[in-house]
Amino acid sequence: MQSSNGCVRGRGDGLERSGEHHPGQGPEFAEAPGEARYEDPWYDTLASGWGEPGTRGPVGASPFAGVPAARHGGDDRAVAAAQVYLEVQRSAAFQEVRSRYRRFVGPATAGFFLWYVGYVVTATAAPGFMARPVAGAVNVALLAGLGQFLSTFLLTWAYARHARLRRDRAALELRWDTQELTRGTRGGAL
Repeated sequence: MQSSNGCVRGRGDGLERSGEHHPGQGPEFAEAPGEARYEDPWYDTLASGWGEPGTRGPVGASPFAGVPAARHGGDDRAVAAAQVYLEVQRSAAFQEVRSRYRRFVGPATAGFFLWYVGYVVTATAAPGFMARPVAGAVNVALLAGLGQFLSTFLLTWAYARHARLRRDRAALELRWDTQELTRGTRGGAL
């Protein structure tokens, strides 16, 4: 089979052609004597070269041909909503939520990174220390490796606890205030 631009498509038995719609058949299939054609709304797009590797569509065609134009009724409302979000971003409450986030995440990330790099450097630079037995077959490297997992879980727990206790309520209040302000710019519509 070939698409309308001459590229080989599929491995069907017969020729593809625009079959007629026969009464009693669904819109998915239309048969002509000895031939079948699948009525796919995307077929013509693919057959014209769009979506095929190494093609850019028909010669001289706009890359936006067939794309519906955007609705233009809400430009003023979109600008007003953007102003609401900028106003919220500049607010003291938003800045406080962001600073609480940064005060936790900055040191936590630095501490975890140093712990991880310390483990890797120690394992590389001091293999004798890492091989030192602690109890039976358990050595320092094994305990430090398990400590990596434990510290990941502890950091996750600490982050969730910090967010719940220090940021979530303020962030939720900001979200509600933002929605109310945005709803007001849209004239009460959702």
